[in-house]
Amino acid sequence: MDTARTTPAEAVDAADGEPFIARARAHADSVLRPAALATDRDGVTATHVSRLAELGLLNHTAPAEFGGAAIGRAGDRRIHEILAGSCFNTWLVWAQHAPMVGRIASDHHRGAELPGLSRDVLAGRVLLGAAISDVRRFPEAFIAATRTGDGWTFSGTISWVSGWGLNTILVVAAVEASTQTVVTAFVPIGARVRAVHLELGAVGGSRTERVILDDVEVPESDVIGVQSLTDWRREDLGTAGDARPQYFGLAATVIEELDEDRHPDARRVARVWRPRVDALRADAYGLADEAKAAADERHRITERVATKVATGEALGTITRALVVARSGRGISRDDTAQLHARSALFLLVQGQSADVRDAQLARLAR
Repeated sequence: MDTARTTPAEAVDAADGEPFIARARAHADSVLRPAALATDRDGVTATHVSRLAELGLLNHTAPAEFGGAAIGRAGDRRIHEILAGSCFNTWLVWAQHAPMVGRIASDHHRGAELPGLSRDVLAGRVLLGAAISDVRRFPEAFIAATRTGDGWTFSGTISWVSGWGLNTILVVAAVEASTQTVVTAFVPIGARVRAVHLELGAVGGSRTERVILDDVEVPESDVIGVQSLTDWRREDLGTAGDARPQYFGLAATVIEELDEDRHPDARRVARVWRPRVDALRADAYGLADEAKAAADERHRITERVATKVATGEALGTITRALVVARSGRGISRDDTAQLHARSALFLLVQGQSADVRDAQLARLAR
């Protein structure tokens, strides 16, 4: 392949040839996919996480000096696709952790001074939980950060944390309201951090709970970053505005199952929608990479959000088709059709900024 002309989507496909990613796929196909229904019912286990750690998937983007595989952007996208398409619950637990490894690795590459816990993260010795998105709800509801001496106090209710009971450290984004400053820090799980059970209709096996921080002391040494709320929202728009790899990993699995169905019209749905999803994937990755190259989170943001909304609608269509093709058994808990349909519903609200929600509803109202 002419690398000068390789598109971002083609680069993701080419990553399949890397031995690290081939091992991840082999594990997904032989272990995660066959157990996906049971995992949705019974929950992701510590054994699941241990196997991911053994494969190097808890620090795959970390540099070699920390034992990482230094997997790049295309390979990282491919791993997200593979895991989301094999077991969506396992992917969600892992996906709360993985992006932070990449962020810390980037900080290290730039020569930034890292918090002490960062080295454990880069070495793949801990599983992080993510508590970032509540900043989007400021000022109505948020995690409050209060300056106390040489550190901070975090307090409030985190809407949801996945992997509860498996992760030992949270990454929390809190807001100091008077200055509208966002403080992101490691918060080890201790006596002042407790969970309240959430009864979710989707991703029920992801061990997702609401978590209360009761005046948790956060030393300055555990702070990852401090930035203005304006800067945080600008960066978040760039993240929330893109259709990300989990959409396309799930879509690939649904299309594959449609293509294997006995009903000829189910196979026809697969033939019709495969190129459409491929085109959305190419657009999504291409637009996201343009924005990264431009160092501008708002670069072509209207098109990026529109692509995300269209991808969510495509997932809704193909998952409904799979339920229809399997008729009554498609809504049984022992059939993957309903599992995929519920996972697609979850993706409608994951990473849903106000801009994304407005675009979703505006399109549905037309």
